[in-house]
Amino acid sequence: MRFRKTVAYLAGAAVVVAAVGLYLTRPRHVDPAEFDRLTGDVERGALVFAATGCASCHAAPEAEGEARRVLSGGRGFASPFGTFYAPNISPGPVGTGDWTVLNLADALRHGTSPDNRHYFPAFPYGSYSRMQAQDIADLHAYLMTLPASDAENRPHDVGFPFNIRAALGGWKMLFASDDWVLDGDLTETQQRGRYLVEAMGHCAECHTPRNALGGLQTDRWLAGAPIPGKDGRVPNITPAALSWSEAEIVEYLTSGFTPDFDSAGGEMFEVVQNTAQLPRSDREAIAAYLKIVPPIGN
Repeated sequence: MRFRKTVAYLAGAAVVVAAVGLYLTRPRHVDPAEFDRLTGDVERGALVFAATGCASCHAAPEAEGEARRVLSGGRGFASPFGTFYAPNISPGPVGTGDWTVLNLADALRHGTSPDNRHYFPAFPYGSYSRMQAQDIADLHAYLMTLPASDAENRPHDVGFPFNIRAALGGWKMLFASDDWVLDGDLTETQQRGRYLVEAMGHCAECHTPRNALGGLQTDRWLAGAPIPGKDGRVPNITPAALSWSEAEIVEYLTSGFTPDFDSAGGEMFEVVQNTAQLPRSDREAIAAYLKIVPPIGN
């Protein structure tokens, strides 16, 4: 009898602990009041679209030119946990046609879907969580002007236990933060660069190494990382390894040409396609930020 009571007590305690855990790690949502009086601007949204690199992930594989505006998804992204496939986020029935600004804000800020599920962090909401409300409203306005696609979404190829979305709430508690990594007394230009690099440009998602659970190792911020599923490394872009002047960084983000007469390739080619659309002042701000990042050796 005592053994049965002990088992029942432990089972009840486990249920309570699980319920509390699920409550604490539930999907989060933005405060609607923050977006109440905002009106999105399509022209500004086009710049946010470029800065955030939406087409680099969500355009169809090998898409070029105007075809990059059709966000039909389908591109695969290898990781130690499996392969994730970018979804269709075009403004059609399969994509985001019925999304409100709040739906987009929930996705970007908290990694929460319209049906109240956690998104996998292959979608870089850990960086987008720092985005300003007006930029989100502008981006939403622009996205709604893009061509619609009826391409069906491809399921992620992720095995157990990494495919359990409920567990992602715990991952977010551990690793997702809207705090700035580089803090302190920054100039207005450096602050703008920080916003472009740490938030919209989500540069750290590739250039910073991750721990065993996929969280960014912020103590090695922008110090380079392995390329998932491939040989080689994403380069270290801290001042310890990137000796280019600010003007040379600006030129690279404009034309893709390095001071050594090489040119951007691979995914950086797509990044340069995006940064080249930004005002020169934004490219200068990115360069200013990169020059003050703490140097970390390889």
